[in-house]
Amino acid sequence: MSAHFKLTLSYVGFLMLAGALLLATVWVFLLRYVPDRALLIPASPGLPAGSVFPVRSDLLRAFAPRAAEALLFLLLFGLIGGWILAGRMLAPLTRITEAARTAGSGSLSHRIRMTDRHDEFRQLSDTFDAMLDQLESHVAEQRRFAANASHELRTPLAISRTLLDVARRDPAHDPLLDRLHAANQRAIDLIEALLLLSRGDSGTFTREDVDLSLLAEEAAETLLPLAEQRDIALEVTGGAAQVNGSAELLSRLVTNLVQNAIVHNLPTGGAVTVHTATEGVTGVLRVENTGPRLPPDLIPTLTEPFQRGTERVRTDEHAAVGLGLAIVHSVVRAHHGTLDLTPRRSGGLLVTVRLPGSG
Repeated sequence: MSAHFKLTLSYVGFLMLAGALLLATVWVFLLRYVPDRALLIPASPGLPAGSVFPVRSDLLRAFAPRAAEALLFLLLFGLIGGWILAGRMLAPLTRITEAARTAGSGSLSHRIRMTDRHDEFRQLSDTFDAMLDQLESHVAEQRRFAANASHELRTPLAISRTLLDVARRDPAHDPLLDRLHAANQRAIDLIEALLLLSRGDSGTFTREDVDLSLLAEEAAETLLPLAEQRDIALEVTGGAAQVNGSAELLSRLVTNLVQNAIVHNLPTGGAVTVHTATEGVTGVLRVENTGPRLPPDLIPTLTEPFQRGTERVRTDEHAAVGLGLAIVHSVVRAHHGTLDLTPRRSGGLLVTVRLPGSG
C-alpha cells in the first residue's frame, strides 16, 4: 500500500475509534441508567396522568439505527477527508520525488526551492537542493577537466602524427614507425571520443530536424568495407524516422552502433540489420547483430566507458577506444531518449534507441 493510502486508513481508523468512544460514552453515562421496566409517571403539571417512562429497550431500538448511520457517515467522511488531507500532507514529498527522478535521469539543474513551507519537508528539500548543487558542481568540474585536457592533448598528438607521416614516406623507413603511427592514431581517436562524450554529457548543441534513416544509410555506406572485410552482411531497412537533435552527435551515435555490431560479430558470415521507424511521435533506431552469447549480467555494464563486451577488431580505420556505447548512451540521454540493450537468444545483441520526434 502507498503511504497516501496508509495515512488515509489511519485517519479513518482514528475517526471511527473516536466515534465508537463517543457512542460508548452515551451508553455508559446515559442509557445504562434508564430502567428496563415500564414505570408509571404520577400526574404532574405538563404530563397527563398514566404516562409511561421510556424503557431501555425502546431507546436502544431507536438509538441503534441512528448510531449505525452516524458510524457509516464517519467512515465515508473519514475516507474522503482523510484522502484529501493525506494528499495535502504528502504534496511536498511528491515534489521531492519528481526532483529525484529528474536528477536520476541525468539532469542536475532542477531545484525544489520549497519556500512556502517551514517544516521537516522544507529541511529535506533544502538538503536535497544542497546535494544537487554539489553534484552539479563536481560533474561540471569533471567535464571541464576532460574537455580541457582533451583540447590540450590534441595539439601535440597532431604534431607527432605529422612527423610520423613524414618519416613513413621514406621507402626504407623502420617498421616500428607504422606501429607508432597506429598508436598515435588510436590516441587521437580516444581524444576525439572523449571530447564527443563531454559534449554529449553537457547537452550544449544546436538542435535541428534529423532523419535517422539517412544517417543509417550513410553509416552503412561508410562501414561497408569493414563489413565486407569480415564477411558480414550489412542491411538497412525501415522508413523515415524524424527526430530533433544534433545531426553531428546523432550521426556519431548511429555510426558507433553499426561499427560495434560489425566488430562484435561472428568471425565470418555474420549479419547486421539496421532498422529505422516512427512509432507515434518517437523515432526508433534498431541495430541487431549476430555474435557470441552475452551473459545477462554483462549487459548493464556495456555503456560504461572503456567497457568491452568481447574482443574488438582494431584497424587503422576503425580503432576501438572502448567508448562506443558510452558515447551512444550519452547522446541518447542528452536528447532525452531511451537506450535498450537486449541479448539475443541465438547470440549477439539488439540495441533499440528511441528519441523524441521532430513534431
